[in-house]
Amino acid sequence: MRNEALVGYLLHQRPYQEKRALYYLFSQQHGVIHGVGKKGAPLFMPLQLFATGKRDLKTFSQINIASQDNTQADSVQKDSTPAVLEAVPYANIGGQHQYAALYINEILWRLLPTEDPMPVLWQHYQISLQQLKQPLSNSELRLCLRQFEQYLFTELGFTLTLTHDNVEDPIEYDCTYRFLPDIGLLPVLVHNEKSEHLASESGQTVFKGADIIEMARLGITEQTLSHWSKLHRHLIDHLLDYQPLQSRLLWQQQQRYQ
Repeated sequence: MRNEALVGYLLHQRPYQEKRALYYLFSQQHGVIHGVGKKGAPLFMPLQLFATGKRDLKTFSQINIASQDNTQADSVQKDSTPAVLEAVPYANIGGQHQYAALYINEILWRLLPTEDPMPVLWQHYQISLQQLKQPLSNSELRLCLRQFEQYLFTELGFTLTLTHDNVEDPIEYDCTYRFLPDIGLLPVLVHNEKSEHLASESGQTVFKGADIIEMARLGITEQTLSHWSKLHRHLIDHLLDYQPLQSRLLWQQQQRYQ
């Protein structure tokens, strides 16, 4: 890669020397790319830059805010005129929506492989950021996150099968199931009225068959949102090897001080 023009979004950054930063860029062309560039690149805004380097850590130069046309193009031309780079850290994403956007960024830079193009997920990332710039109710905000997580799981090769259990038997309405990410839904020999006690006492992710059937029938909706949230959280934690998410901790601290 030599002076290649890229369009992408900054997912994460760390200090690197006095005037530079280590960037984790989610690029349209190559997926997540690690590189070093001048400090000051903003979050949640499309960036146009040039990348050079044969190793995992690239050198980023001429980092600017990209025009909307460039974010939709298949490639960036060197003679295109970028917007002036401004220190706009949240790009009109305000309030609790900031924590949601930081959460999306964190699960991407921690879970996605480097230099693996994911154009479909990249488009859904843009759509999610646009949604987070709008006024959203709490349910609408959670729906936005759950829908994005589902696209992420698909890219990572995880398909959630909710019509059958781990041995391909159909989900039964009156049965209770335990979810294991690497196995699927396992029938639990317990009455439904005791399933909540089982979940709280053992820390397991337990679902009633009736709820699973409803999730499979309706998909991610306000009616099934709480069940999907429980399922997705368990899968995200599994993929992260149960290491804490900083964005989740920030959100919890913000909620305590409200």
